Amino acid sequence: MPSIPQPLDPHDDGSAAPAVAAALASYQDGTADATDVLTALSGARLLVPVVALLTESEVGEHGLRQEKESEMALPKLVGKDGRQAVLAFTGTDALVRWRPDARPIQASTLQVCQAAVNEQAAAVVVDVAGPVPFVIEGDVLAALAAVESGTLDQLADVTVARVEPARKRRWFSRR
Repeated sequence: MPSIPQPLDPHDDGSAAPAVAAALASYQDGTADATDVLTALSGARLLVPVVALLTESEVGEHGLRQEKESEMALPKLVGKDGRQAVLAFTGTDALVRWRPDARPIQASTLQVCQAAVNEQAAAVVVDVAGPVPFVIEGDVLAALAAVESGTLDQLADVTVARVEPARKRRWFSRR
């Protein structure tokens, strides 16, 4: 049986990270590009929705159909072309705008990207109902998922560079 993961931050109030909200607003205004949004998202917490899915029902004493069993499910968005996307939200306001009955699970952006690749989804759609929708797909999605799984060096056509910490330099000398 799957277990519910521990929250990344038990004191999280569910609001969007200010840097992420600012990057998305700038992206919408045209003063920032996708790289700026991805930079803001790279260390951010996202909320992945989980919804109840009816698996079995029965007719009750009053002749009405009622829930007997349900399971929690990760919903996916399916495009007109049949491609699937995992949904993620920057905060509870954006989650409730999409679906008020969804329950949030905290995950890092990298974890969400890895989950999308594992689910064979073509994209991650952030804040699908707004205020500013953003899509992570293609090579960027694959690279972010590979960073999380530690397999970035196995991706074709990706250059992996190791950045060493700068040595302290003296820019002046004492006499």
